[in-house]
This record gives sequence, C-alpha cells and structure tokens, in this order.
Amino acid sequence: MTHEFSPTRRGALTGMAAAVGASVAPSTALAGRQRQTARRAAGSPDVLVVGAGVFGAWTAWHLLHLGKRVLLVDAWDPAHSRASSGGESRMHRTAYGPDALYSRSAWESLADWRWLSARAGLPVFHPTGVLFMSSRVEPYFTQSQQVHRALGIPLQVLDRQGLQARYPMIDFAGIEVALFEPGRGALMARRGVETLVAQFVAAGGEYRRLAIRPPATAEKFEAVVAAAGERLHAGQFVFACGPWLPKVFPDLLGERIFPTRQEAFFISTPPGDSRFGPASLPGWADFNGGDVYYGFPDLEGRGFKIAHDRHGPAFDPDSGDRIASAGGLQDVRAFMRRRFPDLAGRPLNESRVCQYENSSNGDFLIDRHPSWQNVWLLGAGSGHGFKHGPAVGRYAARRITGTLPTADIEPRFSLASKQTQQHRSVI
Repeated sequence: MTHEFSPTRRGALTGMAAAVGASVAPSTALAGRQRQTARRAAGSPDVLVVGAGVFGAWTAWHLLHLGKRVLLVDAWDPAHSRASSGGESRMHRTAYGPDALYSRSAWESLADWRWLSARAGLPVFHPTGVLFMSSRVEPYFTQSQQVHRALGIPLQVLDRQGLQARYPMIDFAGIEVALFEPGRGALMARRGVETLVAQFVAAGGEYRRLAIRPPATAEKFEAVVAAAGERLHAGQFVFACGPWLPKVFPDLLGERIFPTRQEAFFISTPPGDSRFGPASLPGWADFNGGDVYYGFPDLEGRGFKIAHDRHGPAFDPDSGDRIASAGGLQDVRAFMRRRFPDLAGRPLNESRVCQYENSSNGDFLIDRHPSWQNVWLLGAGSGHGFKHGPAVGRYAARRITGTLPTADIEPRFSLASKQTQQHRSVI
C-alpha cells in the first residue's frame, strides 16, 4: 500500500530564502554588474572566497547577486579530485527525521539545482526519486513524515507489498516500511560545481587558481597571502576550504572539524539490463538499524554506486591514501548479496576515496571568526552538505552582507556550538 503526503503549505518554506530565480532577475543582475564595474575600477574585491567547492561556489554566486564584487580562488580547480565536492553523484533527499532545519534547507535548494541543471550541457540533477527503507518503523521515519507534512513536502510511505511490486530488482527480505521522496534524486557533484563557477564568471565574478597560505596571527586581517607571496586584499574574507579548513586554522578548528576517509564503489550492471538504470531504480538508502548503506542506479554508464555511510578513520586530504580497500569492497558486496543479489558478483567498474569533514554532531559551520570581524568560516558539510549548497550559500551571503535579520541567525551553525568530541546526531 502507498500513503502520500502532498504539498499544502508552500508558504512555510521561508527559512533560508526564496528560490534562485528571484535573486538572479535580469534587472538585479544588471544593477549588480554595474556596481561591480565601479568597484573593479577601484581595485580590491569586496569579498574574497577561498575554496571553490559547493559551499564556497554558492556563497560567491549569491554574494555576486547581492551586488558585491567577488573573487573566488582555489588551489586546484572547482570540485577537483581531492575535494569533498568532487567525484560523481550526491544524494538529494529531504528526509532528516525530526530535523526540520535540514529538510527545509534541502527542499529550498532543489529549485536552485534544477535552475543550474537547465543551464548545463549535461544534467546536474537526475530526478530519480529517493527510497529510504527500514526493517521496522523507526522514530526517524515517523518523525520524517511529520516534518514533511508540516512543511508541505511530498512524501510517500510504502509497505513491503508496495515495494516488491514497484522495485522487483531489490530483495526486501526483512524490510517493513520505506519512505519514497518523489522528485528528489542525484546531483552530479563535479559537473554541478564546475557549471556554477562558469555561471559565476559569466555573470561578472572572478575566479583564480591560487593556493593560499594559512593566515598568520595578527591584530587585523587585511589580506591573504598566496603560496608564491602575492598579497590579495579584500573587504571581507570567506574560508570555505572543506577538509583543509582545520589545517588553515589549526588552533581554532583542529579539534572541532574531523576529516574522515570514505569509500564508494561503482559496480557493473548486466549488459542490456535496464532494471538498474535511473528509469527503474531510484537513489536508495537502507537504514539497517542505523548502520546505513546507500547508493544510486547506473547513472550515465558509471555503474551502480554503493557506499557504507559510516564515518571512516581520520584522513589527511593532502597525504591520505586514495586507493579503496579490499575490505571495503567485501563489505559492500556482502550487503549486495542480501539486498541486490543480481549485482553482488558483478565486476567492479571503479572506486573512489574521498572525505567527509565532520563537525561534532553533523551541523554546519557558518560563522564569523572570533578574532577577525571581516573573516568568515564556512564548512563542516559532514557528509550530507552537498545538497544544501544553494541554501548555505544564500544564508552565508546574507550574513556576510548584514542583510540577514538577527532573529534568523541559526545558533546551530555557530562556532561556539562545535565540540571536540564526535557524537553524530544529524542523519
């Protein structure tokens, strides 16, 4: 059986801001470019953003459309292979148990991702839908239903009979219930960030490939220094450095953000078999008593993606080994024998080692540096942040420009809320 909740209160979705279309209206964009031209003649940018991952790129984009002259820099290229925003697919879901903050943020971000996808040569967003299954009716599932109903976000509840009829390629033995999120799906990570940075440059922003030295202790922060010695001045600075953020500010964040090693595997599907393609199989996750496995259909011929969503060992993004382990592959194959038996023995197409950059509990960091009023810290995506990029960038841009009402400042994003012991609570 299927039970469905439909949108009833779109007006409730006012959390971080309206969809991107309102912020990029032609008249606003034109006025912003005119202001940028005047500032460019004056010299330094209004804001310098360090890090062209999903958080940094969306923040730069929204700052640009608030009329700021913005310089975006990265040591490599946008969403490069070492970045947490690199690689292939990321889940776009809105189920977060009782956590309406992240359900709302993900839902509001979807319009931005669709807007970006329409401007890319190939899709940035694949609307496969997302299936989240469980062996029992967990509080997480009933709370997700309550939040979606309150926010007016579409959500379907499927029992085992409905699941078996809809997805015969999955073995639902032991599964009692699932949530299906129609219209959500897969974001193509590297392509999405590259497309966004290209849009940012075309709209008047500036991007440079430039490595930045960690800031030195000083009473005032007036410039960042490039590895080659060049000094770059700006009115304000945003550090959105992903897993490098604790290395840039070791005394402040070295014990508050925890980069961990994560492995993902892409398995070959049978030739000519469309059961595991995006037209038949959604993005999926198995709650598995809290020990979550997740994956995607065979998107764009890369293979069926599967990963174990547990925080791996501590990882250095500069020197860490990026070869997937034999044990990791054995682990996901064992799960596939139980849930996707027709794929369990199929060849491995490729694998990827990336990193999460976790806060103590999974909340993001979007806050001012405690010593420098013109420096902002942006990070701790914690393995679930990519989908929220548009809403995070919009919120950060409004904080940086002083246009976010004090009442809308989210204490969960504060530096003060970040602890030194990991206790994951955002799932």
